[in-house]
Amino acid sequence: MLSFSQNKLIEWVIYTGGKLQIMKLKFSTAQTTALFYLGLALMGFFSFLFARENLYIDGDSLKTASNLVEKETLARWGIASEVALVGFQALAAVWFFKLFRKRDSFVAGLIAVFGMVNAVIILISSAMWFGALNAALAGQPEITQTLFDVHENIWKMGNLFFGLWLIPMGAMVIKAEMPKALGWFLIAGGIGYMLTTFILIILPEQTNFADLLVIPATIGEFWIIGYLLFKPVRE
Repeated sequence: MLSFSQNKLIEWVIYTGGKLQIMKLKFSTAQTTALFYLGLALMGFFSFLFARENLYIDGDSLKTASNLVEKETLARWGIASEVALVGFQALAAVWFFKLFRKRDSFVAGLIAVFGMVNAVIILISSAMWFGALNAALAGQPEITQTLFDVHENIWKMGNLFFGLWLIPMGAMVIKAEMPKALGWFLIAGGIGYMLTTFILIILPEQTNFADLLVIPATIGEFWIIGYLLFKPVRE
C-alpha cells in the first residue's frame, strides 16, 4: 500500500509473518516528477508505437477491423496503456509545477496547463480507439476506420500542445541552472512538435521530415528524466 506523506516519504507497508514492516523510500519532488514522466514515456511507447502500429492500417478499413478483432487483447492493452498515459501526463504536469513554482510560478504554471491539455487530448483519442474496437467487434469496418482515423488525427493536431508543453519546460530548465543544452533541446523539440502539426496539414506527404523535427524532443525528454532521477535539483 502506498501513501504520500507531507515529508515526501513514500511508505510501503508490507505484511509478512504476521507483522507489519514499514519500508520508507525517500523520493524528492524531482525524482517523483521523473518517475511520472518515465511512466508517461513507457505507456506511450507501448500504446502508440507498438500496439497501434500492429493494429491500424491507413486506408484499409477491412484490415484494420480484422486486426482489432484478431488481436483484441493487444487492442485492449493498447487502449488501457493510452489511458494510463493520460494519468501519468496529468501527474507529471502537476509535479513539474510543484518542482519549479518557487523559481517562476508563471512559467511553471504554463507547464502544468499545457500538460493538462495534453492529457485531455490523449483521453479523447483513447475514447476514439475504444470506439473503433467496439465497432470492429460489431462487424462495422467503415465506422471502425473512421474512428481510428480520428484517433490518428487527434494525435497529429495534438502535436501543437505537445510542443507548447516542452517550451516552458526548457525555459525552466535554464532558469533552474540545469544543463543549458538540455533546456535548448527541449525548446527545439517543442518548436519541432509545433511545426510538425502544420507540416502534416499543409504537406502531408512530408512525414519523414516531420519525424526528424521531433528528434530533439525525444533526446530532451529522456535526458530530463535521467537528470531529475539522478541529479539533485533544488525546488
